[in-house]
Amino acid sequence: MSTDSMAGNSRESEPLARVDDPPAGNGLRAGADKAAAPSAPAAAELAPEVISTTSLTKVYPSETDDEGLTAVDQLDLSVRRGEIFGLIGPNGAGKTTTVGMLTTRIIPTSGTAEVNGVDVVADPPLAKHFIGVVHQLNTLDRSLTAWENLYFHGRYYGMSAKAAREAADQQLERFRLSHRAKSEVRTLSGGMTRRLMVARAILHRPAVLFLDEPTASLDPQSRLALWEILGEIHQEGQTILITTHYMDEAEQFCDRVAIMDHGKILALDTPDQLKRSVGNGEDTTSTVKAWLGKLRAKARTEEPDLVGGDGPLEDSHTEAALLEVVAAADRLGLNLDDLRRGVTLETVFFHLTGRDLRE
Repeated sequence: MSTDSMAGNSRESEPLARVDDPPAGNGLRAGADKAAAPSAPAAAELAPEVISTTSLTKVYPSETDDEGLTAVDQLDLSVRRGEIFGLIGPNGAGKTTTVGMLTTRIIPTSGTAEVNGVDVVADPPLAKHFIGVVHQLNTLDRSLTAWENLYFHGRYYGMSAKAAREAADQQLERFRLSHRAKSEVRTLSGGMTRRLMVARAILHRPAVLFLDEPTASLDPQSRLALWEILGEIHQEGQTILITTHYMDEAEQFCDRVAIMDHGKILALDTPDQLKRSVGNGEDTTSTVKAWLGKLRAKARTEEPDLVGGDGPLEDSHTEAALLEVVAAADRLGLNLDDLRRGVTLETVFFHLTGRDLRE
């Protein structure tokens, strides 16, 4: 059975113990009626932040650089309990390495990281009980049915047979998979597979759910269905850290977003505040709108038949004015489409990280 997912928290209405609640006892006891939550430092139970890093650094060996390749560089990060936190950045920005260190898969070179008050380096077995992870690749056990994947995950985390059965049934219903309970994983669609991975990740009720590109390769209907469910568990208090390349998802669903590049956080705030930070938001749009106004005025002067400045612009002076508009938009990091919809998170992303392709 695959245990890659170190999964997470379901939060149905039934008042089962949560791992970020005061623990019922230490260790794993397969015979208990409930999952036995391991002990965490008492301060973590009331701490406003569930993830905290200080100068977290990861340097990989490099054949071309004696100092190595710095993937994450002196990262100070705080994720608040109960929020959806987005981590975005170009390829190679350090997102995957950061999540790998927070979920105990990668050992930091230096610095500290805590999840729910537990040092992930000093006590990784304990830390794993407070995290749920959904990887981009399928980590389900393909030899088992959908229900069995959930049941055995619960047993692995110390649930009794009865509690694991009940939790598996509840999760399948919540994630709209009850009709495929007896189906083998390899027969599920991509959307069903991703929902089952999330269901498994929150089955043991973790303090933090880590989602790595959860909607990558999903069709629009599957993306919508998954986000509806994620919204439900977030409303019930689940902390979620998500990495995504879909700027619209980060803008719509995340409480706060960190934009990362070259191993460092370039900006961290709410999506609205980040958008305001780029040329003061409305002021930036107004600047280019002013250029467009000048262009339209000139177009109407030299091409009287044009309506609202639309249509072919053949005059050389008008063409020059248009090029100035485009250049002004490019300097400000705006697409001209942004003028219709205002500054977006994608605008901020390009403004901070540039438009060059990354490998």
